[in-house]
Amino acid sequence: MNTGVAKTLDAEAVHLYEYNCRRFSAIRPAVRTCANFHERPCDIQSDPVGLSSRRLSVRLPLTAYRLSEIGAAMEIRQLSYFVAVAEELHFGRAAMRVNIAQPALSTQVQALEKYLGVQLLLRSTRRVELTRAGKVFYDRCVRMLRDLELSAAMARAVAGKMVREIRIGTIYPATTGVLPAFLSRIGRKYPDIRLHVSNGSTSDIIRQLECGRINLGFIRPVENIGSLRFVSIAHERYMLVVGRDSPLADLDEVSISDLRDQKIIGFRRQNLSYTERYFAEKFEEHDLAGNVAYTCDDTFALISLVSAGLGVGFAPEWTAELPDRDIVLKKVRGIDFKIGLGVAWNKEDPTAGRDDIIDIARSLARPTR
Repeated sequence: MNTGVAKTLDAEAVHLYEYNCRRFSAIRPAVRTCANFHERPCDIQSDPVGLSSRRLSVRLPLTAYRLSEIGAAMEIRQLSYFVAVAEELHFGRAAMRVNIAQPALSTQVQALEKYLGVQLLLRSTRRVELTRAGKVFYDRCVRMLRDLELSAAMARAVAGKMVREIRIGTIYPATTGVLPAFLSRIGRKYPDIRLHVSNGSTSDIIRQLECGRINLGFIRPVENIGSLRFVSIAHERYMLVVGRDSPLADLDEVSISDLRDQKIIGFRRQNLSYTERYFAEKFEEHDLAGNVAYTCDDTFALISLVSAGLGVGFAPEWTAELPDRDIVLKKVRGIDFKIGLGVAWNKEDPTAGRDDIIDIARSLARPTR
């Protein structure tokens, strides 16, 4: 924008203009500084939000970059493509995720790197890695894309537009007992809303809530920290799962000492959970650690091993509702372990923040059995 051009614009647009000038001009120097680049002073007033065609009666602030650089060389879609590659660390998977051909994706990322003047990714025939500059740029891209999406959602909410999609994260299969009921109620109340369900760990889902990739998460209990909100909906007891033909199935009462002549099936996940620690300590306490003959990383696998007659294991109560499983759940004297389940959301998310959607989630709450 030339300094001699007279322009007029309302105060709100000026504020938006100045805000976006700061946003766009902040992102490039941080990345280039990280890559040991130095920006030279620039004496040109730029117009990164495309207001140069409007007539203004005020002078707009100086920024470091030209409109041609920002408008033509760095686009929102390029940021989205880079984020996909940064998260997948694989161009093929990233191309499938954003629904474009892999060569086109590579071209767009290369164009972004050329604009920034830094290398964001280290590429080899075997793997893709983020450079130090790429890590900085990725964090800023995620926040900026989240802000853009949030702004669009808020604009639709203010205009009374219907929510178009609800994205839900779950710690499957622990949500087997509550998720179908939630989806059914949402579907009946909002038949035109698209629903997308993804699976992950509690920590993964919290990260996705924070950056706006999902709207609701069915997770293990957490505290309300920052913008994260959580409401408990269930507590389930862990019980001993035995085959229907097992001698333990006929006992009126099972004690932990009855497991001494049993092969035990335990969990062994990549990240040791509170549940695993509890039972590992119990097995050590009662000299049963040597009885752990099989391990698995999910509840369905444990149930399958028990159904096959390979041993016994501890699982939450919802497994009793699984169809076509030749198992029996027994309470064990000396084992008193319950685990919670609830719904989390970001209070700044206008989709998850709707009272009706949260009320449906709250209605799933059930007493401890």
